[in-house]
Amino acid sequence: MNKLIFFLGPAGAGKTTLAKALCQRRKAAFLDMDVLLRPAAEAIMSLHGLDPSDRDSAVYKELCRDLGYRITMDAALDNVALDTDVFVIGPFTKETAVKSWIEDELQRIGRTLAEVEVKVVLVSLSSEALYRSRIEERHSPLDNWKLTNWETFSRSLGPRRLAWPIPKSSVLELDNSNPDISETLETLERFIYGG
Repeated sequence: MNKLIFFLGPAGAGKTTLAKALCQRRKAAFLDMDVLLRPAAEAIMSLHGLDPSDRDSAVYKELCRDLGYRITMDAALDNVALDTDVFVIGPFTKETAVKSWIEDELQRIGRTLAEVEVKVVLVSLSSEALYRSRIEERHSPLDNWKLTNWETFSRSLGPRRLAWPIPKSSVLELDNSNPDISETLETLERFIYGG
């Protein structure tokens, strides 16, 4: 049974870093929503005379957000249909609150939760200050809105609710605050692959 693993959490938590590091150990399709959507988002925002680096404003969410999730999940589902293990990286805030969402997605390729091992890694940090520090350290223009509107953005840093009907043993709440990720990777690898 192939695996569909979601790395979810706020910006700066380290979702992408952890998933990439694990992909170096275990081969899987690596699908980061930010990377997949970037060319389309830049074009759409530019066509509307808006900042092509904006990934957080209300207008960005209206114009691009759902497209990004559709692009990402279409790519993920194509790989799942090929019996490939898939790592999907993104916030998935609205999607995780809908109980039927994951089953509806798998149904698009005629699969069920009994046929695909779905696991979720909820990546977080221990403090708001650490989120801000990590976001500042990466010097990405995609983070300008977050830093300029920190009070608004920081509301997204709280705990996540996962409504999907998967076993509790298939969900890992992972504090990624330790800058040395070697121990975190061991925990992550055991959670996903066992042993």
